[in-house]
Amino acid sequence: MIRPRHAFLPIWTLAIAATVSAFVVHLALRGRTVQLGYELGRARQEQARLREVKRVLEVESASYKTPERVEIIARTLLGMEAPTPDRIVPLPAASPSPSPAAPAAAAEGLAAGGGAPP
Repeated sequence: MIRPRHAFLPIWTLAIAATVSAFVVHLALRGRTVQLGYELGRARQEQARLREVKRVLEVESASYKTPERVEIIARTLLGMEAPTPDRIVPLPAASPSPSPAAPAAAAEGLAAGGGAPP
């Protein structure tokens, strides 16, 4: 059996080892926290950059859809010209569009075997 006086050194050594271990774990966790903070900052910067790129691309895309730009590209890059009057074909006047119920009624007539709609 170990006397109380001889038990001091092993207990003291164990306490010091536990304290050092806890400190090392604390430093490791603190280092990881700092590292994750830097990674988060870089990810947020990248996100802001990508949002700005998206905004610029949306503006550029909208500019490509303007009639003026389409005409410039058609004339310069594709060599197109405005049509001469003899190449313009007039279309017959469009009849007023039927009410939304008309296609449903026509479909019911076809389903019932009524033939083609009037």
